[in-house]
Amino acid sequence: MSDAAPFGNVRSMEYRQLGRSGLRVSTITMGTMTFGGKGNFANVGTTGVDVARRQIDLALDAGVNLIDTADVYSGGLSEEITGEVLQGRRDEVLLATKARMVVGPGPNDGGASRYHIVRSAEQSLKRLRTDHIDLYQIHEWDGQTPLEETLEALDTLVRSGKVRYVGVSNYSGWQLLKALATADSHHYQRYVSQQIHYTLQAREAEQELIPLTLDQGLGVLVWSPLAGGLLSGKYRRDVTAPEGSRHLTDWNEPPVHDENKLYDIVDVLVEIGAAHQVSAAQVALAWLLGRPGVTSLVIGARTEEQLADNLAAADLVLTEDERTRLDTVSGVPLPYPHWHQANTANDRLSAADLTLLKPHL
Repeated sequence: MSDAAPFGNVRSMEYRQLGRSGLRVSTITMGTMTFGGKGNFANVGTTGVDVARRQIDLALDAGVNLIDTADVYSGGLSEEITGEVLQGRRDEVLLATKARMVVGPGPNDGGASRYHIVRSAEQSLKRLRTDHIDLYQIHEWDGQTPLEETLEALDTLVRSGKVRYVGVSNYSGWQLLKALATADSHHYQRYVSQQIHYTLQAREAEQELIPLTLDQGLGVLVWSPLAGGLLSGKYRRDVTAPEGSRHLTDWNEPPVHDENKLYDIVDVLVEIGAAHQVSAAQVALAWLLGRPGVTSLVIGARTEEQLADNLAAADLVLTEDERTRLDTVSGVPLPYPHWHQANTANDRLSAADLTLLKPHL
């Protein structure tokens, strides 16, 4: 890995269309889960206002135009810090936040009911010091609230001007497709994006969510694209984990189902990074940016140096051979019915199908 200064120049940021919307977002999104450090979120980061301001300055200077937060992060403190830092320059950025998680002791302090969603949006607007949210995302599936109720509430927020676009996070394929069909049948605002977990270490999204994305015209925002730091290059086989680290111990997000395979992936990342004189983290991020359907990577960092290094991934171009090596070392067997379709239906596969099946044909 290069010892070059972490604050090197980053090329002009690339902007990609967010699904079927007319909105264009930077391929790197500034994530703010590290802002605040309240409660369990202290495990992720404890960034205060001053450091948050420097990080957002760094991101904006690199061309980032989307900042992502959530009402549950540090009990709303992440939104408060984001709002304070953006005071006076709100129009320079797109602002995304989320609602659905439990944020209080009451029976209606969680879920995707009309009551909770509208109330949460109004509270987020106050904390963010703004009159509108550019992308409002349902943070998690609610299997007990009718989708019609959730989607009608989101539609009302858009038509009122409080929200510009709506998205979703952490849905399964059938749940997301049901939501899209429900929105279409009632002429409600349609989700333009999904925010998902997708890395070299966790490629489950390729089975349903990525094909669905291409078929239905959604954007994809990837949360924790370095698997919570596991793909940073700091976690190596037979090497002591970084001081203060909880990964591979009692902190299990994302879960690691095959530790040996994780280390095999990191070994390849480090080798490719050395060839380019960049960090393993940049290689992992560059791999994701070249995957079908991916719009933007949500990057959060404890330090400015980490953030600057991650931002530089926008400038890294991997060779086809390098991509093949990463695909191979991180690959997983096809689950049913995909292996059956690869064997017996390969004469009539769509572009969406081929995102998963093509390497197996």
